[in-house]
Amino acid sequence: MSLTDKKIECISVFDMLKIGVGPSSSHTLGPWRASQRWIEELKQDKVFDQVEKIQIHLYGSLSLTGIGHATDIASVLGLCGHDPVTMDTATINDEIDYIKATSQLHFNKEVYLNFNYENDIVFEKEFLDFHPNGMKYIAQLKNGSVIDSYFYSIGGGFVVKEDRDNAKQNLKELKSFPFPIQSGAELIEHCNRENKSISELVLENEKSLRSLEEIESGLAEIWQVMLASMYEGCHTEGKLPGGLNVKRRATSSNKKLLGEKFDTYSTPEEWLASIRTTEVKFRQILQWVSCFAIAVNETNASLGRVVTSPTNGSSGTLPAVMMYYMTIENHQATVKDLIQFMLVAGEIGSLFKKGATISAAMGGCQAEIGVSSAMAAGALCELMGGTPEQVLMASEIAMEHHLGLTCDPIAGLVQIPCIERNAMGAIKAINAAEIAIESDASEAKVPLDKVIKTMWETAQDMSKRYKETSEGGLAVQVNMSDC
Repeated sequence: MSLTDKKIECISVFDMLKIGVGPSSSHTLGPWRASQRWIEELKQDKVFDQVEKIQIHLYGSLSLTGIGHATDIASVLGLCGHDPVTMDTATINDEIDYIKATSQLHFNKEVYLNFNYENDIVFEKEFLDFHPNGMKYIAQLKNGSVIDSYFYSIGGGFVVKEDRDNAKQNLKELKSFPFPIQSGAELIEHCNRENKSISELVLENEKSLRSLEEIESGLAEIWQVMLASMYEGCHTEGKLPGGLNVKRRATSSNKKLLGEKFDTYSTPEEWLASIRTTEVKFRQILQWVSCFAIAVNETNASLGRVVTSPTNGSSGTLPAVMMYYMTIENHQATVKDLIQFMLVAGEIGSLFKKGATISAAMGGCQAEIGVSSAMAAGALCELMGGTPEQVLMASEIAMEHHLGLTCDPIAGLVQIPCIERNAMGAIKAINAAEIAIESDASEAKVPLDKVIKTMWETAQDMSKRYKETSEGGLAVQVNMSDC
């Protein structure tokens, strides 16, 4: 069967870039969405009103690093009917404290149920066969019967049921895109035939799902959340929650780099404008890019609102490179340029999702920071005038130098080494884009499709101890007492 005969999954840029709450897309946003989907399932089966007791069982990676990733909190907030896009994050702790103190859960904001936080969230260390991030919801009905339902968080906030054909798939099949894309080679073929850039081609696909106005306003909103997460991180001091006592660094970096201009602004947009007036020698560029990335991931680590790009754990890389372009590379850049950036980044991310994984529990950190760096590198390359071939070359270079990167968070927290890794991923993305833009892409020895395949093979060979379990690497070499 030829590629044109295959049913190709349609993954939108809005699937790859989702607004949510930290610290993890697979361990926080995914379980939150799974709770919401379970409620929908109960209502569809017309048994929601019959529920009198509920339990959540978390398996595998969700259990081993669940506390550090706030999986318990996210699951419960979803059951309470809160939405990660709109909930006031400042009220999260109060909501959880109330449930713990009263042993009452306001199920979907409709009915109060008895809920013992310590006993009704069960951490099961065993791994389910279908995917490392498994969840089981159990409901006891008023007639005494018990029903259960399994969900799997497969990375980037995507949630599936076990009856899917493939754990890497993530969505219902949408209507066919005008330009279906399964590989980098197909993407280039479409671009050359239609004489379009990657962003132009992706925009045509997006327009088959929603209007141009909806696309532009939706992506502008995503940028605003990214900017706000950087701003919040650069203006919040203290230590991150979780017990590691990690001191926030973005604010001190921001103060140092802005000097006397610090605090002469009152909005994120004015802050951006102030940065554009600062010195931009090589060392300052490194410092600013690191500052932007670290700021986002400090916001993420404290249950702040960020954008999965493609995951929460890697949510700082893309915004840092976008901010670099806005404040250092091109002072005339506007949101229109950033929309172009996101269209390219989303498509690159979807190639990795279709051909490999974006779940650290499946592929280690190469599936998160590696993919985010590849997304940012390709997108930056196009903004700098790169051809479609150079864009894919930039993405390949970025991923090639993240292959084999393990996921070994200390204490299961998305703090060490995750925060700094976003800064390193952003720097590598900029470097990869610069190399590609000065290269003859026809001479590239490693195509993007081959590096995606290699990444997936590497993921399958990698010991599960290095796949977001906190059972290997830094997670066992460094104790909380050391920190």
